Amino acid sequence: MNPTYRYCPNCSAPLAEGEKFGRVRRYCRYCGFIHFREPKVAVAALISREGRILLVKRAAPPRVGFWALPAGYMDADELPEEALIREVAEETGVTVRVEGLRGVAPLAGWAARRGILLLYRAEATGGVLAPADDVSDAAWFGREDVPWAELAFESTAEFVREWARESAGAP
Repeated sequence: MNPTYRYCPNCSAPLAEGEKFGRVRRYCRYCGFIHFREPKVAVAALISREGRILLVKRAAPPRVGFWALPAGYMDADELPEEALIREVAEETGVTVRVEGLRGVAPLAGWAARRGILLLYRAEATGGVLAPADDVSDAAWFGREDVPWAELAFESTAEFVREWARESAGAP
Protein backbone atom coordinates (compact mmCIF):
# COMPACT_ATOMS: atom_id res chain seq x y z
CA MET A 1 0.00 0.00 0.00
CA ASN A 2 1.04 3.58 -0.50
CA PRO A 3 -0.03 5.65 2.52
CA THR A 4 -0.50 9.38 2.34
CA TYR A 5 1.67 10.56 5.18
CA ARG A 6 0.50 13.44 7.39
CA TYR A 7 3.54 13.37 9.63
CA CYS A 8 7.18 12.75 8.83
CA PRO A 9 8.10 9.08 9.38
CA ASN A 10 11.64 10.22 10.33
CA CYS A 11 11.10 13.07 12.82
CA SER A 12 7.28 13.17 13.37
CA ALA A 13 6.91 16.80 12.26
CA PRO A 14 3.78 17.71 10.27
CA LEU A 15 4.40 17.44 6.52
CA ALA A 16 3.95 20.33 4.13
CA GLU A 17 2.98 20.15 0.46
CA GLY A 18 4.92 21.74 -2.33
CA GLU A 19 6.56 21.14 -5.66
CA LYS A 20 9.48 18.77 -5.36
CA PHE A 21 11.11 17.14 -8.38
CA GLY A 22 8.43 18.33 -10.80
CA ARG A 23 5.34 17.26 -8.82
CA VAL A 24 3.42 18.34 -5.75
CA ARG A 25 4.61 16.08 -2.94
CA ARG A 26 4.46 15.99 0.84
CA TYR A 27 7.77 16.86 2.48
CA CYS A 28 9.29 17.70 5.85
CA ARG A 29 10.58 21.23 6.35
CA TYR A 30 12.74 20.06 9.26
CA CYS A 31 14.61 16.91 8.21
CA GLY A 32 14.18 17.00 4.41
CA PHE A 33 12.09 13.82 4.01
CA ILE A 34 10.11 13.74 0.73
CA HIS A 35 7.26 11.30 0.27
CA PHE A 36 7.54 9.67 -3.16
CA ARG A 37 4.49 7.57 -4.03
CA GLU A 38 6.07 4.45 -5.44
CA PRO A 39 4.18 1.97 -7.62
CA LYS A 40 3.38 -1.57 -6.62
CA VAL A 41 5.13 -4.07 -8.89
CA ALA A 42 3.47 -7.37 -9.70
CA VAL A 43 4.70 -10.26 -11.83
CA ALA A 44 2.67 -12.73 -13.88
CA ALA A 45 3.62 -15.92 -15.69
CA LEU A 46 2.44 -17.04 -19.10
CA ILE A 47 3.23 -20.75 -18.85
CA SER A 48 2.39 -22.97 -21.80
CA ARG A 49 2.84 -26.71 -22.17
CA GLU A 50 1.86 -28.97 -25.06
CA GLY A 51 -0.40 -26.32 -26.60
CA ARG A 52 -2.08 -25.41 -23.32
CA ILE A 53 -1.77 -22.47 -20.95
CA LEU A 54 -1.87 -22.47 -17.14
CA LEU A 55 -4.56 -20.29 -15.54
CA VAL A 56 -5.61 -19.89 -11.91
CA LYS A 57 -9.01 -19.05 -10.44
CA ARG A 58 -8.72 -16.10 -8.06
CA ALA A 59 -9.77 -16.58 -4.43
CA ALA A 60 -8.77 -13.06 -3.32
CA PRO A 61 -10.01 -9.62 -4.38
CA PRO A 62 -10.18 -8.18 -6.89
CA ARG A 63 -12.21 -10.38 -9.27
CA VAL A 64 -12.72 -13.40 -7.00
CA GLY A 65 -13.84 -16.45 -8.99
CA PHE A 66 -12.35 -15.24 -12.29
CA TRP A 67 -9.43 -16.82 -14.14
CA ALA A 68 -6.03 -15.14 -14.43
CA LEU A 69 -2.39 -15.90 -15.04
CA PRO A 70 -0.43 -16.99 -11.96
CA ALA A 71 0.75 -13.70 -10.48
CA GLY A 72 1.57 -11.75 -7.37
CA TYR A 73 3.39 -8.83 -5.85
CA MET A 74 7.15 -8.54 -5.81
CA ASP A 75 8.76 -8.11 -2.38
CA ALA A 76 11.31 -5.30 -1.89
CA ASP A 77 14.20 -7.77 -1.52
CA GLU A 78 13.40 -9.77 -4.69
CA LEU A 79 14.27 -9.47 -8.32
CA PRO A 80 11.22 -9.82 -10.59
CA GLU A 81 12.26 -13.28 -11.82
CA GLU A 82 12.66 -14.52 -8.23
CA ALA A 83 9.21 -13.20 -7.33
CA LEU A 84 7.74 -14.92 -10.38
CA ILE A 85 9.21 -18.31 -9.47
CA ARG A 86 7.98 -17.92 -5.87
CA GLU A 87 4.46 -16.79 -6.82
CA VAL A 88 3.94 -19.57 -9.37
CA ALA A 89 5.06 -22.21 -6.85
CA GLU A 90 2.89 -20.71 -4.08
CA GLU A 91 -0.25 -20.56 -6.22
CA THR A 92 0.08 -23.70 -8.34
CA GLY A 93 2.72 -26.06 -6.96
CA VAL A 94 4.47 -25.85 -10.34
CA THR A 95 8.16 -25.00 -10.61
CA VAL A 96 9.22 -22.90 -13.58
CA ARG A 97 12.21 -21.62 -15.49
CA VAL A 98 11.81 -17.99 -16.55
CA GLU A 99 12.27 -17.55 -20.30
CA GLY A 100 12.06 -13.78 -20.53
CA LEU A 101 10.05 -10.60 -20.16
CA ARG A 102 7.05 -10.58 -22.47
CA GLY A 103 5.36 -7.28 -21.67
CA VAL A 104 4.42 -4.58 -19.18
CA ALA A 105 0.85 -3.54 -18.35
CA PRO A 106 -0.83 -1.26 -15.82
CA LEU A 107 -1.99 -3.05 -12.69
CA ALA A 108 -5.72 -3.67 -12.72
CA GLY A 109 -7.93 -3.57 -9.67
CA TRP A 110 -8.12 -1.07 -6.89
CA ALA A 111 -7.38 2.53 -7.81
CA ALA A 112 -5.33 3.00 -4.64
CA ARG A 113 -3.00 0.16 -5.68
CA ARG A 114 -1.50 1.77 -8.73
CA GLY A 115 1.42 -0.02 -10.25
CA ILE A 116 2.72 -2.16 -13.06
CA LEU A 117 2.49 -5.80 -14.05
CA LEU A 118 5.57 -7.46 -15.52
CA LEU A 119 4.56 -10.43 -17.66
CA TYR A 120 7.09 -13.19 -18.20
CA ARG A 121 7.10 -16.32 -20.34
CA ALA A 122 8.04 -19.35 -18.27
CA GLU A 123 8.47 -23.06 -18.81
CA ALA A 124 7.09 -25.61 -16.36
CA THR A 125 9.99 -27.73 -15.09
CA GLY A 126 8.38 -29.78 -12.33
CA GLY A 127 6.10 -29.84 -9.36
CA VAL A 128 2.56 -31.12 -8.97
CA LEU A 129 -0.32 -28.88 -10.05
CA ALA A 130 -2.36 -28.04 -6.95
CA PRO A 131 -4.11 -24.73 -6.21
CA ALA A 132 -2.93 -23.02 -3.04
CA ASP A 133 -2.33 -19.63 -1.44
CA ASP A 134 -4.86 -17.17 -2.91
CA VAL A 135 -6.27 -19.30 -5.75
CA SER A 136 -9.14 -21.79 -5.62
CA ASP A 137 -8.32 -23.70 -8.81
CA ALA A 138 -5.50 -24.11 -11.31
CA ALA A 139 -5.84 -25.76 -14.71
CA TRP A 140 -4.31 -26.10 -18.16
CA PHE A 141 -6.44 -24.78 -21.04
CA GLY A 142 -6.13 -25.27 -24.78
CA ARG A 143 -6.95 -22.39 -27.16
CA GLU A 144 -10.49 -23.72 -27.63
CA ASP A 145 -11.06 -24.17 -23.89
CA VAL A 146 -9.95 -20.77 -22.53
CA PRO A 147 -12.80 -19.33 -20.40
CA TRP A 148 -12.68 -15.99 -22.25
CA ALA A 149 -15.77 -14.53 -20.55
CA GLU A 150 -14.35 -15.42 -17.13
CA LEU A 151 -10.89 -13.84 -17.46
CA ALA A 152 -10.24 -11.49 -14.55
CA PHE A 153 -8.37 -8.66 -16.24
CA GLU A 154 -7.96 -7.09 -19.66
CA SER A 155 -4.20 -7.57 -19.38
CA THR A 156 -4.77 -11.32 -18.87
CA ALA A 157 -7.09 -11.44 -21.89
CA GLU A 158 -4.61 -9.50 -24.03
CA PHE A 159 -1.67 -11.75 -23.18
CA VAL A 160 -3.73 -14.94 -23.57
CA ARG A 161 -5.04 -13.73 -26.98
CA GLU A 162 -1.44 -13.12 -28.06
CA TRP A 163 -0.47 -16.63 -26.90
CA ALA A 164 -3.47 -18.14 -28.72
CA ARG A 165 -2.48 -16.41 -31.99
CA GLU A 166 1.14 -17.54 -31.65
CA SER A 167 0.24 -21.12 -30.75
CA ALA A 168 -2.10 -21.29 -33.75
CA GLY A 169 0.75 -20.15 -35.98
CA ALA A 170 -0.98 -16.85 -36.85
CA PRO A 171 1.19 -13.80 -37.51
